[in-house]
Amino acid sequence: MSCYNNSELQVLCSSSQLFLQPLWDRLKTWEVLIQSPFFPVLFSVITYVGFCLPFVVLDVLNPWVPSLRRYKIHPDFSPSARQLLPCLRQTLYQHVVFVFPLTLLHWAHSPKLLPPEAPQLLELVSHIVFCLLLFDAEFFVWHVLHHRVPWLYRTFHKVHHQNSSSFALATQYMSVWELFSLGFFDLVNVKLLKCHPLTVLIFHVVNIWLSVEDHSGYDFPWSTHRLVPFGWYGGVAHHDLHHSQFNCNFAPYFTHWDKLLGTFRPAPLPAWWNCGCGGCPS
Repeated sequence: MSCYNNSELQVLCSSSQLFLQPLWDRLKTWEVLIQSPFFPVLFSVITYVGFCLPFVVLDVLNPWVPSLRRYKIHPDFSPSARQLLPCLRQTLYQHVVFVFPLTLLHWAHSPKLLPPEAPQLLELVSHIVFCLLLFDAEFFVWHVLHHRVPWLYRTFHKVHHQNSSSFALATQYMSVWELFSLGFFDLVNVKLLKCHPLTVLIFHVVNIWLSVEDHSGYDFPWSTHRLVPFGWYGGVAHHDLHHSQFNCNFAPYFTHWDKLLGTFRPAPLPAWWNCGCGGCPS
């Protein structure tokens, strides 16, 4: 039985390599770009803006497509250009002025070649899950402190709460200290777990997507928190309640820390929930 399980595991690992190794080999053809000090900033900004754009388009269409409103947590709210543009401008400014010099410093002190082999699928998935769990715990502590200590809130976190109704481009509308704190947690976690560079890239993509979705203001039947069982993942409705009430739902993604420490508050059901037709716009 043990030999059978080991052989099954070997087959799974070899089949995962058939997918991950070609992907990694393809990415390595861009090694000069990936290893350059410009890549982290370009990758972060392009991924972030790319994930925000669909929600920006939905917000633009919202006044003319009434069926979209049933999926919005705040149906009567659509961000204006005067709200969207400062958020985008601040993201670009902070990445160019603050993030890029740090990535340049990191690049100068730790140049190295990319590994020839891709990670195993099980290793990649487990590292991403552990990185998300660690980030969730770290930011929960940071977040509670920056709400409970008035000076920390006024000085560093208040800017992120200027928009009481969330929208996608407001995800990174934050102080430099908050941006650096989140980046520090990311960096420490991937170093602690000794993640493969491909794992690091995919983790950042997942992390950026979840952050944008949490602030998008749209609660779809296929949103991430509706795909994760047992209410373990809070999602957009969970985080939007934090933005409107301030004293609850401090964890960015999962719900266990808020439930354990008494800061969890369930979000109301969306408008489409009682439709009885799977969230259809009719």
